[in-house]
Amino acid sequence: MRDHASILHVDLDAFYASVEQLDDPSLAGQAVVVGGTGNRGVVCAASYEARKFGVHSAMPTARARRSCPHAVFLQPRFERYSQKSREVMTILESVTPLVEQLSIDEAFLDVGGVRRQHGTGKQVAALLRQRVRAETGLTLSVGVATTKFLAKLASDLSKPDGLLAIAPGTELQFLDPLPVTRLWGVGPATFRTLDRMGVRTIGDVARLDEALLVRALGSSLGAHLHALAHNDDERDVVPDRDTKSIGAEETFGSDLHTEADCRRELVRLADRVAARLRAAEYVARTVTLKIRFADFETRTRARTLPVATDLTATVADTARELLDHFDVARGVRLLGVSLSRLEHAAEIQQSLLFDDAAAATHAADEQRAAIDRVTDAVRARFGDDAVHSATLLDGDRGR
Repeated sequence: MRDHASILHVDLDAFYASVEQLDDPSLAGQAVVVGGTGNRGVVCAASYEARKFGVHSAMPTARARRSCPHAVFLQPRFERYSQKSREVMTILESVTPLVEQLSIDEAFLDVGGVRRQHGTGKQVAALLRQRVRAETGLTLSVGVATTKFLAKLASDLSKPDGLLAIAPGTELQFLDPLPVTRLWGVGPATFRTLDRMGVRTIGDVARLDEALLVRALGSSLGAHLHALAHNDDERDVVPDRDTKSIGAEETFGSDLHTEADCRRELVRLADRVAARLRAAEYVARTVTLKIRFADFETRTRARTLPVATDLTATVADTARELLDHFDVARGVRLLGVSLSRLEHAAEIQQSLLFDDAAAATHAADEQRAAIDRVTDAVRARFGDDAVHSATLLDGDRGR
């Protein structure tokens, strides 16, 4: 079992209905039902205002109309929901590359590798909830735990618009009084079997001998429920695709108007994103600068490097060179640095054995790499503020 509560389950609240309320403010606070509106239609989603009247997903629309006749019934707009889902997933992936999307509105995250940058699992969850609300207008419920099973259970219990973190060492105490139906795999038939055995809570399951459960439910289900009742769930968060990019950006409280100020901020962003790259054990070949001006015009410019890198200095130097293509005097509202064309660092190390030119470049950069490793180690022990680039302290001397 993991030592830290670093697994997050995130779930967008009443997603389809929330998007409709977001796009049409007149629907805020109203009962909204999304789904087929014909006689044979089925409910896809219902706002919490509609759920108070017993409306839920998969319910026939005709029945939903009888239960909540004053609700607003809308046809689904799947393209719009996909767009908003992508916005949310992009925010999640900007914090950790380990995002396993389960559906259009929920995902697992493993944030164990970003503790130095973003803090504990609970702190990351709070950050994500704030960012999703600010940047997309949607609300996110999050469960934080040491396992996928418990994180999902925690997010369900935190709804709507909540955060529930289960501290390591308290899992069994938390699970003990919960109804047995909270265990994955307990449907109506299994519930009836357990109820006849006098087993009504997860704690009851945990206290049963596994062999007894196996005899009553079969070897697969019995062992499965016994393991979950003890929070025994070793599944890792597995992204469904390779990480495409790692980035960091910042919107400033007041616009920046000088190259010196912009370059200092780029050093800060490059430091942050390169550290995340190293933590994920990647190197990157392309550096992209994103800039948003005071009038909200947004531009990007990218450069592909001859050799993939994870060096803070190389990323910072490249980003600052890209900045030269823009007139920052007009006012800069946002800056961002992202790294793409990612490759696993271990694979690059292997390739150096067969590429003399690349090996020579790598050797020349080894001193910078050593500095980065020391910086990462110091920050891991003493916090992000323990080490700063001199550029951030002494103006633009590093340019």
